[in-house]
Amino acid sequence: MNVERQLDPEALGDHIDRLYRAAWGLCGSREEAEDLVQETFERVLRRPRFLRSEDDLGYLLRVLRNTFFSQRRTAGRRPQTTPLPDDLDLIEDRNAPAAESRIQSAELYAAISRLPDDFRDALVAIDVVGLSYREAAKALRVREATITTRLHRARQRVAADLVGDGGPGSGGPASGGPGSGGPASGSPASGSPASGSPPGPSTPPASAAQRP
Repeated sequence: MNVERQLDPEALGDHIDRLYRAAWGLCGSREEAEDLVQETFERVLRRPRFLRSEDDLGYLLRVLRNTFFSQRRTAGRRPQTTPLPDDLDLIEDRNAPAAESRIQSAELYAAISRLPDDFRDALVAIDVVGLSYREAAKALRVREATITTRLHRARQRVAADLVGDGGPGSGGPASGGPGSGGPASGSPASGSPASGSPPGPSTPPASAAQRP
């Protein structure tokens, strides 16, 4: 018998890094990822949330995913806005990560965001957030075998996408990279993105230890 418990609002900050990386994988944009995480937390905090057999992170991932789809539907009904001019004066941030690292991270997350929804959700849950196959299946409400198949195909597509763009792993997928059964060096699950994570705990998900 599953005992119902209330989600602790004070513990939401413990998951902000993983949710941010998951949001970046969904959106393909750091700025949109920050907005998505903020809106997700706002939704969760509007009323008490009670969980039965689900862990906090899996539940928050599902709320994040639902919020993303809601935003995407809303954006499809909005008029297009005019972008800012290209001749703005920019100030160098000497503490910012190197441009090459930012580009590689941006290319990786952009490749993830271009995946079909089902493949992207599986890869984000396992390789980005660090859920086990069982936790991911419960969060996405599919069978573990389905997660395994989607994850394998998602890794293959990301690797092919990055090789085709000349991005990280060009010349062939790196050992342990997408398509080879584990996250690549510098991939989301190996730690926070090089382009900067939001404030909060930055302990990388031990996805390999959690997987069955």
